[in-house]
Amino acid sequence: MTEYEYQGGCLCGNIRFIAKGLPNNPHTCSCTMCQKHSGALTLCWVEFPKDSVQWVGKGGVPSLYRSSDYSSRAFCSHCGSSLGAIDEGPTIGLILGNFDHHESKELIPMSHSYPLSPTEI
Repeated sequence: MTEYEYQGGCLCGNIRFIAKGLPNNPHTCSCTMCQKHSGALTLCWVEFPKDSVQWVGKGGVPSLYRSSDYSSRAFCSHCGSSLGAIDEGPTIGLILGNFDHHESKELIPMSHSYPLSPTEI
């Protein structure tokens, strides 16, 4: 059996993570909140169970901004890099661009949420 392990972190390296296991729901999203969170029109996400993600950098757990009733956006308080979303439920959404190696086929986005309107392109 293949053991899946992914590593990544923020721009300055202060916040680092290890995510183990098979990722869930690799997707892109163009909702307004993702646009504001990333500064980009589209953001690539992949989800893992909370207990499968370890925060291993010297900065520990990322800083959080409560963005909705059920989720907080995670970021590095040192460099400002967006890292993902930590939900009230059992899921952590990590931003694909923060992975050290994001070319694995199981990380390739398979769906898109909130498509851009023609006026946003």
